[in-house]
Amino acid sequence: MARTYDHPGEQRHPDPIRLLGLRETPLSLDEVFAAVGDDAAGGTALFVGTVRDHDGGAEVTGLGYSAHPTAEAELLRVAEKVAADFPVRAMAAVHRVGDLSVGDLAVVVAVSCPHRAEAFAACRRLIDELKLQVPIWKHQLFADGTEEWVGA
Repeated sequence: MARTYDHPGEQRHPDPIRLLGLRETPLSLDEVFAAVGDDAAGGTALFVGTVRDHDGGAEVTGLGYSAHPTAEAELLRVAEKVAADFPVRAMAAVHRVGDLSVGDLAVVVAVSCPHRAEAFAACRRLIDELKLQVPIWKHQLFADGTEEWVGA
């Protein structure tokens, strides 16, 4: 199905997916932002997910992310779908795996498009579909000694 854009004649870049991956090392906003730079993009949207200090009224002391072996392939599939649905010039998405502390960056996604509305919409779709489709599970540790798996 072809998508009609608000700005006729604008096309997505032939290879808009610039950076994807799961990382055991800290994520870099600069790396993701640099990956989506494009002279034809008038709008760039960036989303950063961080480890917060609470969930459901309980104090979170840390968490760990685990990923299924197919997670990177699923991330690519999600990114390709978003790139097909929007006039994406450049796109990047990285997610941490392993143990994280409160305040650590857990996920960073960014999308550049010709205009801001498209960039916002594509970025939102990218993070929403990543969370829904990519098999990554969160193991939260709470101050009271309890723990919880999310997404498993």
